[in-house]
Amino acid sequence: MSITPQELELLMQEVEKEDPIDFADLPFEEQELRGLIANHLCEMADAMENFSEEDKRLTLLAVAAKLVLENLVLHVQMLRQHDVPLNHTTEALLSRLRRKD
Repeated sequence: MSITPQELELLMQEVEKEDPIDFADLPFEEQELRGLIANHLCEMADAMENFSEEDKRLTLLAVAAKLVLENLVLHVQMLRQHDVPLNHTTEALLSRLRRKD
């Protein structure tokens, strides 16, 4: 892989400056979680060493899409659990998805 887990952790922190993660009261150190994820993703990337460039892009896109979906689901569940109304953007997205049925 062309990036080390430590370099990926630094990139993660840079991205978080624009969109911070609320770790709330998780019983884990933020840096440990970043390290765990960075290591895992670098291992995934290494496992794709023999993939074509197109297959690498498609795999990474699929992984990213799954994570964004999972994040949306968890976010909506959390808001509903705490009786917090959805923001306009999230409500518009969910409404658009409902209309496709």
